[in-house]
Amino acid sequence: MFRPDRIQRCVSSAATSSQLVRRIPLQGNTAALPACSALHGIMDFNVKKLASDAGVFFTRAVQFTEEKLGQAEKTELDPHLENLITRADSTKNWTEKILKQTEVLLQPNPSARIEEFIYDKLDKKLPSRTTNAELLGQYMLEAASDLGAGTPYGSTLIIVGEYQKRLGGAEREFLQTSASTFLTPLRNFLEGDCRTISKERRLLENRRLDLDICKARLKKAKQAEAKAAAEHELRVAQTEFDRQAEVTRLLLEGISSTHLNHLRCLQDFAEAQATYYAQCHHYMQDLQRELSRCANAVGGSNSTTAVCPKPVSSAFLSGQTSSGEAVSSLSSQNPSALAIQQTQLPVTGTRKAKVLYDYDAHDSSELSLLADELITVYTVPGMDPDWLIGERGNEKGKVPVTYLELLS
Repeated sequence: MFRPDRIQRCVSSAATSSQLVRRIPLQGNTAALPACSALHGIMDFNVKKLASDAGVFFTRAVQFTEEKLGQAEKTELDPHLENLITRADSTKNWTEKILKQTEVLLQPNPSARIEEFIYDKLDKKLPSRTTNAELLGQYMLEAASDLGAGTPYGSTLIIVGEYQKRLGGAEREFLQTSASTFLTPLRNFLEGDCRTISKERRLLENRRLDLDICKARLKKAKQAEAKAAAEHELRVAQTEFDRQAEVTRLLLEGISSTHLNHLRCLQDFAEAQATYYAQCHHYMQDLQRELSRCANAVGGSNSTTAVCPKPVSSAFLSGQTSSGEAVSSLSSQNPSALAIQQTQLPVTGTRKAKVLYDYDAHDSSELSLLADELITVYTVPGMDPDWLIGERGNEKGKVPVTYLELLS
C-alpha cells in the first residue's frame, strides 16, 4: 500500500544522516581533511539526489492517487495515440501466446524447453539433439543386428528403422527452420521493440503526471510571483510531454511494419510445415511399399527363414528399360506378377505439371525438383498411383504426385 508518510520520513532521515557526517570530529588528524571534505561532498550530492528523486516520486504518487480518487484532473492522451497503445498491447499479448504455444508444439518436453532457454540466454549454441524418431530407428537397427538381420523380423526391423531415421532427420530440419524463421523473430520483437515501447510509455506517463502537477500548482498560486514561476514550469512540462508523446507515437506506429514482418515469418513457418509433412508422407508411402513386398515374400515362402526381397529395380520403375528387361527384372523377383505386367507396359499420355515444393531425389531412379518449375509428367500403367515419371530436358525419373500441381 502507498504510504506518503514513509517516503517523507525517508527523506528526513537521509538529510539527518548527512548532517551527522558533517559533525564527526577529525580529532587533530589534519591530513585526512581533504579526504573527509571529498567524502562530505559526495554524500551531500548523493543525499540531495536521493531527496530530489524521492520528492519527485512523492509528488507523482500523490497526483496519481488523487486522480484515481477523482480529486484531481488528468490530461487525456490523443485518441490516435490511445488507439496505437491498445493495438501495441494486443500485439504483445498475442505474440506471447503464439510464441509460447509454438514452442510447446515444436518441443513438448518442458525440460528440453528450459535447456534451450538457458542456452539462448547464455548466447551459446545448443548441442545437437537426437529426435525421438531417430532414436527409435537406431534401436530398431541395433535390435535387428542382435536378433538376426537374416530373419523376416530382423530384415523388417532394418527397413522400418531406416525410415524412422529419415523421419527424424526431416523433423530436425523442420525444427531448425522453424526456430530461425519464426520463433527467433517473435522473440526478438518481445525482447527488443516491446521493451523499448514499454520504457517510453512509462516516461510518457511520468511526463503527464508532471504536467498535471504543474497545472495544479498554477491553479493554487495566489501571488503574481508564484503564478509566474508556475506558468514557466507548466510551459517546460508541456514541452517535455509533447516531445515524449511524439517519440512514443513514432515507436507505436512501427507496429505496422512489425505485423508485415511477422506475416512473412508466418508464411515461412507454414511453408516449412508443408515441406515437412510432404516429406513424411513420401517416406511413409515408400515404407508401405517396402513392407508390402516383405509381406508378399514371406507369405509366398514356406521357409521360416525367408527375408524381404530387394526393392524392384529402380530402372524399371523409372521406365528406363526395354520391355524385355522390365519383364525379366520383375520375373526374377516376383514371378506371379509376370502375366499381369506383360499387359501393362504401354505409357499413358504426357501432361505438364508445376512443382509446388523443392524435392531432393533419394536415389538414381528419382528426379530432383525445384519449386515453381514446369516439367512433363506421365505414368506407366501398373505404377504406384502416388508417383509419376517426370522429364526435364534430358533428365528423367520418378517424382511424387504430392509435390506437383497437374496443369490442364
